[in-house]
Formats: sequence, structure tokens, C-alpha cells
Amino acid sequence: MSKIAPCLWFNTQAEEAANFYVSLLPDSRILKVQRNVGDSPGGKDGTVLVVDFTVAGQEFMALNGGMDMEYTHAISFKIDCEDQTEVDRLWDKLLEGGGKPEQCGWLKDRYGVSWQIVPRAMLQMLSDPDRAKAQRAMQAMLKMVKIDVAAVQAAFDGKAA
Repeated sequence: MSKIAPCLWFNTQAEEAANFYVSLLPDSRILKVQRNVGDSPGGKDGTVLVVDFTVAGQEFMALNGGMDMEYTHAISFKIDCEDQTEVDRLWDKLLEGGGKPEQCGWLKDRYGVSWQIVPRAMLQMLSDPDRAKAQRAMQAMLKMVKIDVAAVQAAFDGKAA
């Protein structure tokens, strides 16, 4: 068990959200569902209060707090993607049901949680010691919503898009 785990606040959708998140990546599962032991701001007696779960081995807690709270970009979850196929799959899944795409590989899912869908190759290009190459890759990425690895690579290599 991790010593620190992010807690995501929901009105009443904690279990639904946890089930959605564990469907995204391997090594993800529901660990425990805790129910209200009496009526509380989080719900009526017997309803879900807390869900402990892991996504790709990272522990989380989802809490039904009984009121809507808004997430900000100050906290987001980055997913390190192996390739464009993984970027595309996760991007599409996280946008299902009302998510909103944003700039530079960011999106908000249907619950308002911010995610960064980041291809590993792009991070390598952005940290390349050749500053001109890295800058071209950065400029290409800044014009994107969902990251296109091939387009970032082309910019990195100095090829016209």
C-alpha cells in the first residue's frame, strides 16, 4: 500500500469513475468499496462513500462528498504512452461521455479530471541536447491538441509538416 494516494472528490459518481479509470490501463483494479454507515453529506446509509483503487499500480481514492467540486489544471495525471496507438486509445477513452480536449496533449475527462496524454518519444525529443531540434519539436507540440508523434518527429528532424 502506498503511503500517499490522491483523493478524487465526486458528488455521487465515485464508484462509476473508479470503474472507468481501472478500465484504462493494465495493473488497475478496485481494491475496496466502503459504504456509508449512516446518512451523511456523502450519501444515504449503505451508499458508496469511498472507493480505493489502483490505475497502472498507482493508488487512488474516490470519495463521494455529496456536492460538486471543480477540478483545476493545478493537479493533473500524466500518462506516459509507449506510442501513437496508446495515445489515440487513451485519448479517445478519456474523452468518451463528455470529456473535453485541450492544448498540448491535455484533456478533461467526463468528471472534470485533467489528464496529460504524453508519448514517451515526444519527451525524449523535447529533452534532446540539440536545442534547435528540441525547440522545433516544442513549437510543433504547442500547436497541437492531441499529440501527433509523427508530426513532432518531423519537426524535430527539420522536415516540413
